[in-house]
Amino acid sequence: MDQLQEIKTLGLTKQRQAVLQVIRESENHLTANEVFEDARRILPGISFATVYNSLHYLKNENLIGEVTFGNDASRYDRNLMRHDHAMCNVCGKLVDLELQIPDGMLNEAAERSRFKPESIEITLRGLCPACTG
Repeated sequence: MDQLQEIKTLGLTKQRQAVLQVIRESENHLTANEVFEDARRILPGISFATVYNSLHYLKNENLIGEVTFGNDASRYDRNLMRHDHAMCNVCGKLVDLELQIPDGMLNEAAERSRFKPESIEITLRGLCPACTG
């Protein structure tokens, strides 16, 4: 079954289907505004509020991931498996990284911070190849 057929079998509204299709077809981590622009190509009458509510619904149903960095706009991710990211400090490009977390790192971080651990993510910040010239 192709991706579009799979989306249609999930029992989602056509608006939620369009938003999910945009996320799953993108190689990038899109903001809500970017999802809205792309979703309008599929459903020209879709509103930003509908896209925003659909993103919230799809995230809560574990159909998409949400990546947040402080006060920056959330980005939406099709990859639901644990993974890490690299983010460009100049252009904001965000890419997935598949890093092996050393045994004991989560427990050590929890011990040092006194936080109860739930998950751990690593974010490499720097300059992407396009911004380094």
